[in-house]
Amino acid sequence: MRFGDDGLVPVVAQSALAGEVLMVAYADREALERTRDTGQAHYRSRSRGELWQKGATSGHTQAVQEVRVDCDGDAVLYLVRQQGPACHTGTPTCFGEVTGGTLIRLARTRPSCSTRESQRSPKRSAKKRSRRWSPPPAKTGRGSPARQRTSSIIY
Repeated sequence: MRFGDDGLVPVVAQSALAGEVLMVAYADREALERTRDTGQAHYRSRSRGELWQKGATSGHTQAVQEVRVDCDGDAVLYLVRQQGPACHTGTPTCFGEVTGGTLIRLARTRPSCSTRESQRSPKRSAKKRSRRWSPPPAKTGRGSPARQRTSSIIY
């Protein structure tokens, strides 16, 4: 495990049942050991500088089913069974609703690719268009496309 200069590693909490990303927090060695020993998610508060167990005061606990470390050893995934909302705002996840989330709002405020391309010279725009990325074809087979994307992320 590679911790940052501050002694912390980012932790993504993901629902073990639905595959939904619930929250991102940080852990140090003590938080990871406490998580392992108790089976409950523990984190290190960057603002308070203290160890905390998720849900210790709110009751919105995270029972950790599995802990995974990414290929570089610098991020951790907790697969959890969330009790109650995961976010301190009372929402199920810290990433908002599936529709109308922050990324959608940001996308509307940025200039579109077509607007930026129209501001370039015609020669450069044509060259740029020829190198555009296209999404891979939709997968067919078992499960919905959303479930397939979730599965591919956690393997």
